[in-house]
Amino acid sequence: QPGDLTLHFERLMRETRRLIARSDRAEREMNALNQQLQTLSQQLEYRATHDALTGMLNRGAVIDQAGQALRQRGGAMIVLDIDHFKRINDEFGHPAGDRVIQAIARCLQELVQAPAIVGRVGGEEFTVLLPTLARDEALAMTERLRLRIAREKTGTAPVTASFGLSLNLPGTDFELAYGLADAALYRAKRAGRNQVVLAD
Repeated sequence: QPGDLTLHFERLMRETRRLIARSDRAEREMNALNQQLQTLSQQLEYRATHDALTGMLNRGAVIDQAGQALRQRGGAMIVLDIDHFKRINDEFGHPAGDRVIQAIARCLQELVQAPAIVGRVGGEEFTVLLPTLARDEALAMTERLRLRIAREKTGTAPVTASFGLSLNLPGTDFELAYGLADAALYRAKRAGRNQVVLAD
């Protein structure tokens, strides 16, 4: 009967609308879940590559990114270490030590701009890779960092850092560039600290 068909048709239309509404809701929920997953994935990626205390690149990320940059275009590698850091921790406590590390990180981030790479590679040790092979430019920048840190007010005794610098041609391995700068840093420490030494 036509009446039955009309009723049947209306019922089917209602069912269709209900299914469409349900699928729209499911799609909205799916999109929201995808958005949450993306955000979570970005947070995990950030945590995997950044140091929790300073927000800078961590050791693994520095090795990865600086290693790539060295292979492609070389650069000036700076390794710096806060002078007498153990004494700061012993005299003022670990929270004060953490504040000093955060203050040094801010000094570095203030002066070092991309495409330079900067990160924390150890307790009180930081690494910077400058995109230059010019000796004078690299030395001038390292000296600027040294002076900036020495001026920083940290709420403890005056804080200084010692610096080792190596100049590396494209294709240089990270370990070699770091090793040369690190050896120069130890010479800076032995020579009285709070100074810049260029690797041989």
